[in-house]
Amino acid sequence: MTSKVTTLNDATFLENLQNGSTFAVRLWAEWCMPCRMMAPIYDEVASRVVDDSLLMAEVNIDEFPSVAAQLGVRSIPTVVVFKEGKEVTRFAGMMPAPQLEELVVSAK
Repeated sequence: MTSKVTTLNDATFLENLQNGSTFAVRLWAEWCMPCRMMAPIYDEVASRVVDDSLLMAEVNIDEFPSVAAQLGVRSIPTVVVFKEGKEVTRFAGMMPAPQLEELVVSAK
């Protein structure tokens, strides 16, 4: 199965923010066990909900710490959902697939 999750960097995160995309971004790090446990859940939800109107993305905060700093993220994993360039919701910590899907789809 090909992942429907897009990996962002500083520039592509900013680009999605500025162009008004509706997108969810998972902030994570390789050393974070809850982040690693959340990855297959995030992939599962992305496989069901990603379409032309919604992007699900991720940012490794060790590689791109400025994104986490810009968003004021203090714990990971954190999922932040944007619509029209504005944050609409966020959640820190593990969450089951149904809750994650509801969180992400509510922004569509």
